Amino acid sequence: MATPKLKVLLTAGSFNQTTQMWQIAQALPPAHFEPWFTPAYADGLLDTCRRFGLLEWTILGERLSRRGMDHLRDQGARIDEGGRKQRYDLYVLCHDLIVPRNVRGGRSILVQEGMTDPEGLGFELVRRARFLPRWLASTASTGLSDCYDRFCVASEGYRELFVRKGVRPEKLVVTGIPNFDDCARYTRNTFPYRDYVLVCSSDSRETFKRHDRREFLDKVGRIAAGRPLVFKLHPNENAARAIREIAAVYPQAPVLTEGCAEEMVANCRVLIVEYSTLAYVGLALGKEVHAWEDVEILRRLLPEQHGQAALRIAGVACELMAVAPRREECVA
Repeated sequence: MATPKLKVLLTAGSFNQTTQMWQIAQALPPAHFEPWFTPAYADGLLDTCRRFGLLEWTILGERLSRRGMDHLRDQGARIDEGGRKQRYDLYVLCHDLIVPRNVRGGRSILVQEGMTDPEGLGFELVRRARFLPRWLASTASTGLSDCYDRFCVASEGYRELFVRKGVRPEKLVVTGIPNFDDCARYTRNTFPYRDYVLVCSSDSRETFKRHDRREFLDKVGRIAAGRPLVFKLHPNENAARAIREIAAVYPQAPVLTEGCAEEMVANCRVLIVEYSTLAYVGLALGKEVHAWEDVEILRRLLPEQHGQAALRIAGVACELMAVAPRREECVA
């Protein structure tokens, strides 16, 4: 009699988070795992706020999650919103700022999504007063829930960073992260522009962080020094406002709201970002990178470039669930 497959619920979120979860699901050995997906969800008051459309600036809102969920449906993925249809043997989380009740106490793996936010006042409050909600510190508090069995991170540099923040070292596994483990693949593209200064703006204002757009645009001008500019807006930005602001200073510069930002980075000569994982794509591809964070620090945090992150995370799942697949199916 065949052994029943282990049911896995993978939490989606932004398009980046969702496509990472999809790659991990594809890497799980199908003879042993049955992957299901859910959009990011919460319990209690936060779920009520979501239902009333008050969290549209977060991955709990439909606006940010829609593109990823449409992608999953197009791929024929099994969907179970909020994990309500059945019990799961394993949860794979794209964040731990909010951990729903049905995940707590079960086996789970947290996967780093990308660059984490700077450690500001919110982070210090959350670290010192653990009863405060972690989302007050945004992704700076990633890993602080301790509500997981393993935490798969991008690099040894990030492992050291998370240990310093208070994450238990024995739970951390350096696997690399999908979407940022093989940046060289983005050089194979059909994006029409070449050799420009690419400016990737942020959603700082939409997520209630301090941001001076005019100061940022002035800095862009100093770095570009007359070279052609291309702007790529963050998916969560107020696009109409951002386009208006940029056009007032750089009326000739293209302002893009769609397209693969990683491919745009691959074709640029200079990359300017605020807080964005795209900085790692630029560094991995040898671009001149300007960011709010010190670039030398970012080099130490650079995700591992081996193209095996999804397989390695699947290997962590195999180890955690005591599954022994064939060698070619699951590599820890």
